[in-house]
Amino acid sequence: QENLVQSGGGSAPAGGSVTLSCAASGDASRYQCMAWFRQTLGKEREKIATSAGSRGAITYVFGSVQGRGRISKDNAKNTLYLHISNLKPWDTATYFCAADPRYCSLINEDFADWGQGTQVTVSS
Repeated sequence: QENLVQSGGGSAPAGGSVTLSCAASGDASRYQCMAWFRQTLGKEREKIATSAGSRGAITYVFGSVQGRGRISKDNAKNTLYLHISNLKPWDTATYFCAADPRYCSLINEDFADWGQGTQVTVSS
């Protein structure tokens, strides 16, 4: 059983936007931390956004996505979202959601559950 199932992504033009979804099986409020990562071939998985607290009230967006990205959590739908606007070619990557019932660790491997990954390709 997959605890986190991702949807969304695909191809989008530069300057466009994309919304990714990450549906948790069961009550998403059990996760004190949910996050989005992305990875390109040959590079380490990069954390780009976190949603902390059972309601996801504390959010952070990191790195090159800052100012263009928004993370949100809807416990009624048990779903985490990532919206990125003004897409850049370097946003092309495989995106992963992750969740942990304890806290937002700085160590990627500490996250207990991971989504299957979804590809976002930005065309210039």
